[in-house]
Amino acid sequence: MDVAGKFAELYGYEPEGVWSAPGRVNLIGEYTDFNEGFVMPLALPHTAVAAVARRTDGVLRLHSADIDAPVAELRVDDLEPLSKYGQGGWAAYPAGVVWALRDAGHDVSGGADVHLASTVPTGAGLSSSAALEVVTALAMNDLYGLGLDRPRLAVLAQRAENAFVGVPCGVMDQMASACAMEGHALHLDCRDLAIRQVPFDLAAHGLRLLVVDTRVKHELGDGAYAERRAGCEEGARILGVSHLRDVAYDELPAALAELTDEKIRRYVRHIVSDNHRVEQVIDLLDSGDVRATGPVLTEGHASLRDDLRISCPELDLVVTSANAAGALGARMTGGGFGGSAVVLVESADEDTVTKSVLEAFAAAGFTAPRVFPAEASAGARREA
Repeated sequence: MDVAGKFAELYGYEPEGVWSAPGRVNLIGEYTDFNEGFVMPLALPHTAVAAVARRTDGVLRLHSADIDAPVAELRVDDLEPLSKYGQGGWAAYPAGVVWALRDAGHDVSGGADVHLASTVPTGAGLSSSAALEVVTALAMNDLYGLGLDRPRLAVLAQRAENAFVGVPCGVMDQMASACAMEGHALHLDCRDLAIRQVPFDLAAHGLRLLVVDTRVKHELGDGAYAERRAGCEEGARILGVSHLRDVAYDELPAALAELTDEKIRRYVRHIVSDNHRVEQVIDLLDSGDVRATGPVLTEGHASLRDDLRISCPELDLVVTSANAAGALGARMTGGGFGGSAVVLVESADEDTVTKSVLEAFAAAGFTAPRVFPAEASAGARREA
């Protein structure tokens, strides 16, 4: 992607630099982030790339190579949450980051010219929005000399999505995009943002992690995500804890006995058990028993399907057809209601499992999914 060349063509001068930030896929730990729990994402090789230059007149100009739309021209001082650019349009994500930086007291008043291009699939549950936010945050941080570290940039990017765009996401996506390390999965404690880079070299074990993009589009802002978040918060309130993170796995039966609302019981059961699954996967990776993580992934899918109820027929079909063809385990990943699944396979079985999933989708009359390997890649960085 020649974003620098396109920037010069658009704006009539050269950018000051080029930055990139990746999408992510989450190995295990879903909807646990806003419950101050544990997650374990890894960055993908797919990235959002931005060519950026500072301005001095308070104007923010935004353009995307991926959207058939003219340059959006805004004023930094006029950016307001849930405004016209805070409701659905792609420009809300980079604009929201500039607003979040300004709102946090950082001087970005001069504005910027930005040209973006992305290879992160949209609507696939792979955090295309977080990639846009983080690449903007990193570029503005560098250009304006703000001195913010990666976790702080991730938190500000999350605030942009929460307050400016209006999507009540947790911080996992932005942390993965900002802080991931090549060849590693990111074990993140969403309470204190402590991170541990966990070696994740599947090739050394003769394994592959496949991403299956069902091509079923979802929107996290449609209310379903917010409803589940509210249900989790209500469960925590009833149980007398600040967040469901505080319910230990061995205390789960007693906690569930206190809950009379069947829906809240299901949500609580998923969150507490998925936090436990993250810990199981960590232990297995640390011990070198990587193959044993497969069944944990499949258990996670059953919990997302039956307790959180955010799966769909396409995602369920990926899991059942992949496992029937010899996969070690599989689960949906991301916000649900479409998007992607991850499948752990022996490298020798990759083609067989892929063929089985494609044939199952064809037999069901579904649109053919996109299947590609997930390579644990580097987080956000300056490219030029």
